[in-house]
Amino acid sequence: MTHLSRPPIDNTGEADYSRKMQRIADELKTWNGPVVLISHVDPDGDALGSSLALKRALHLLGKETQLAMDVPSYLSFLVAPGEVAARVESLPENSLLIVLDVDIGSRSVGAPLTGAALTVNIDHHGSNPRTGDLSCVEPAKAATALMVRDLIDALGVPWTPDLATPCLTGILTDTGNFRYSNTDKEVLEAAAFLIDQDVDYAFLTDRLQWRAKSYFKMLGEVMATVEYPLDGLVALAHLTQGMEERAGKSDDDSNDYVGLIRYAEGSKVAIFLKEREDATKISVRTRDGVSAQNICTALGGGGHVAAAGAKVSGDVETAKAQVLAATEAELKRLDLL
Repeated sequence: MTHLSRPPIDNTGEADYSRKMQRIADELKTWNGPVVLISHVDPDGDALGSSLALKRALHLLGKETQLAMDVPSYLSFLVAPGEVAARVESLPENSLLIVLDVDIGSRSVGAPLTGAALTVNIDHHGSNPRTGDLSCVEPAKAATALMVRDLIDALGVPWTPDLATPCLTGILTDTGNFRYSNTDKEVLEAAAFLIDQDVDYAFLTDRLQWRAKSYFKMLGEVMATVEYPLDGLVALAHLTQGMEERAGKSDDDSNDYVGLIRYAEGSKVAIFLKEREDATKISVRTRDGVSAQNICTALGGGGHVAAAGAKVSGDVETAKAQVLAATEAELKRLDLL
């Protein structure tokens, strides 16, 4: 069976989530070539968890798979030696490319990867343009791992702890350990099901909080930068390259920092800026109807209403001016300023 000359699939009329998932599952089950899985740069628990769970499920079906991701150290305990490569420079012949937790674009690891015989995109970000040959994008889902849980069911692969643990990791991290507003009945029922697959839940939740010792020195540096602009409706912190040099570089999770300052009393928006050599990464969290997605889309990024991100050229001060302008516009839209 070959898919080399197959034209793109028109799935624009498939509005039903279950039907889309079953169609993707059917394609994966019959695919005879290699399967390459990628996600976004700066991977979080959902990016790794959803990708790793699906890779392992496909392996159980006898598929030849590759997963490309630069795994952060705090998530490395989930990965077996040799299971993940840092990146894929080019696609094997007659390969199926699966892009998870991100659109098919510049934020994908290894992008642009060209020459796939078929491209599948599975994501829960509403800003995704749905450009895959087969795309299932469902913003109502709390995590891409929640969608992969459904896909594994559709594949008919028996659940094991090796599948359930990364899948649960994605759900835990994207719901803030069930603290965020995207935590609903579906999330809790899925988590209960996965825990029942002999997942060591106490170990997993504890291990996900581990950080390198240098992280805590960095945390002190970052918290010293917190400020409250725009009438105190914004909590903003930053990390420069100079601060990293002083504290000692740490393989940190930026969600930790923005997740801490989002609880500043009276704030509607939390912003964390992380400076790199040629750009600054922006992480935004919001509440009470303020749209992080609107803020980050204005800066060329995207995400969800309550959580989004972007990357802009320039240093922290340049990024700060841009993100505060976009935030001010969003707060004025809601008559909060």
